[in-house]
Amino acid sequence: MTPAAAAPTPPSERAARAPASSATARPLAPLARGPVLALAAVLAATSNAYGYHRDELYFRMLEPAWGYVDQPPLTPLIARTMASIVDEPWFLHVPAVLAAVAAVFVAALIAREAGGERRAQSLAAWAAAASAFPMVFGHVLLTSSLDLVVWPLVCLFAMRALLRSDGRWWLAVGLVAGLATYNKLLVAVLLVGLAAGLLAFGPWRALRSPWLWAGVGLAVVLALPNVAYQVAHDWPQSAMGAALAENDGGETRWLMWPMLLLVAGPLLVPVWVAGLVGLLRRPAWRDIRLLIGAFVVVLVFTFVGSAQFHYPLGMVQVLLALGCVPTAEWMRTRARRALVWSAVALNGAIAAVLALPLVPAEVVGATPVPAINQVARDTVGWPAYVRQVAKVAADLPDAPIITANYGEAGALARFGPELGVSADRVFSGQNELWFQARPSDGSGAAVFVGYSPQFVGSLFESCEVVDRLDNGVGVDNEEQGAPVSVCTGMVVPWSEAWERFAHLD
Repeated sequence: MTPAAAAPTPPSERAARAPASSATARPLAPLARGPVLALAAVLAATSNAYGYHRDELYFRMLEPAWGYVDQPPLTPLIARTMASIVDEPWFLHVPAVLAAVAAVFVAALIAREAGGERRAQSLAAWAAAASAFPMVFGHVLLTSSLDLVVWPLVCLFAMRALLRSDGRWWLAVGLVAGLATYNKLLVAVLLVGLAAGLLAFGPWRALRSPWLWAGVGLAVVLALPNVAYQVAHDWPQSAMGAALAENDGGETRWLMWPMLLLVAGPLLVPVWVAGLVGLLRRPAWRDIRLLIGAFVVVLVFTFVGSAQFHYPLGMVQVLLALGCVPTAEWMRTRARRALVWSAVALNGAIAAVLALPLVPAEVVGATPVPAINQVARDTVGWPAYVRQVAKVAADLPDAPIITANYGEAGALARFGPELGVSADRVFSGQNELWFQARPSDGSGAAVFVGYSPQFVGSLFESCEVVDRLDNGVGVDNEEQGAPVSVCTGMVVPWSEAWERFAHLD
C-alpha cells in the first residue's frame, strides 16, 4: 500500500471536493473577505474626492413617483432619500458602494456553485474587485450601480435551481428580477436571455418544474406596477430607448465590441473567456449552459437596439466568476500562480487610476482620465459653474433659469440656494424635468445655460451671451465652454414656447 493510499483524506478536504450540487455545499472560503473589505475601503475613501455625478444631481430633483419618462422609480427614490438625510456626495454614494461590495461576494458564490474550491472563490472575489466598470459604477449612484449585484444574483439563483435540482430557487430568481424592474426594465432582457438559453441548451426538464413557472409568475406580479405605468403613459421607455439609439446608435454598435475587452479590464479577458469556453466544454456545467444564451441575447440586444455599450457588463461579471474555476485549476505551479495574481493586481491598479477619483481634481484635466472616463468628467466642476450662473442671475432676480440638461439644473438646485438662487427658479427641458415644471407666462426675461442665442432668439427681443462656463481645472466635459445667455423682452408666452425645449437623451 502506497503512502498516499494509506493516508485517509481529511473530512474537510472530502467536503471541499464535494460536487456543487451536493445538498451539503461546502462553506465559503474565508479569503473572500479580503477583496470585499479592500474594495469597500477604496470606494469609501474616494467617494467624496470629486463631487456629485450629473445623474445624482438629477435624481435629487425628482419627486417620488411610480415612474418617470426615462426610468423606473427606485434609484431616484434612493438618491432623494439619502440626500434628505445627509446631502453630500459621499453619503449619496453609499448604496453604490454597497452594491459593488455585494457583487464581489456574489462572484465568490458563483465560483463556489460551479464547483470552485478555495482558490477559485478567492480568485473570483479578487477579480471582481479588480474589474474596471464595477469600480466606475461602484463609487457613484447610477441605475447601473444596482445592476452590479442584481444580474449576477439572478444568474446565481438560476444556477442553484439547476445544479442543485432544487426548483425553489426559481422563486428567488423571480423575486430579485421582479424587484429589479423598479431600477431598470433592462432585467427583462436578462430573463429573455436565460429563457432562450434554457430552450437552446436545456436542461429541458426544468420546463416541467412548477417552481420555474411560479418564479415567472412572481416576477410578473412584482413588475406589474411598472408595466401599468408604461401602458398608462404610452410606453415612455420605448421613446427613451429610441432617443438613445438616435443619439448614440452608430457609436454604440462599433464601440460595444472593443468595450467587451475593457468592461472588466484587458488582463481579465482570458479569465472570463475561460468561463465562456467552460460552459461549452465542461460536462459538469451542462445544466447551466443557459448562461451562454443569456450572454448572446444581451449582445444582440445591445447591438440591434443601439443601447448603452456597457449593457453586457452583468453577464461578463458572471462569466468572469465562472472562469476563475478553470483558471484556479490551471494555477498548479508557482509560476502560473504568480502570473495570474500579478495580472489581477495590475488590472486592479490600472482600473483604479482610470475609474476612481484618485487623481486630484485640480490636475485631472491634464491627464488622459477625463477623456477615458465619462463618469470622471461628469463629477467635476458643478460648484464653479453654479457660481458663474448665480452671478449672472443676481442681476435678474425674478427671471427663470433654463438649462440645456438636467445636470446643470440639478447643480443649480443643489448649490444655488447658498448663492441666492432659489431652486424654484430652475427649469430644464431634458427628460422628466420638462414634465415637472415650466416657467410662468409672466416672465419677461430669462437666463439660459447651454443654449445658443440662435435657438432662443426668436422668443425674445434681445439675447446676449454674457459668460461661458469654466470649471477652472481644464476638464473638457459637456458643460465646459457652454454659453450663459441673458434674454429680455419675451414675445412668445412660455405656455407656447415650452414645447420646443423638450428633449430625451
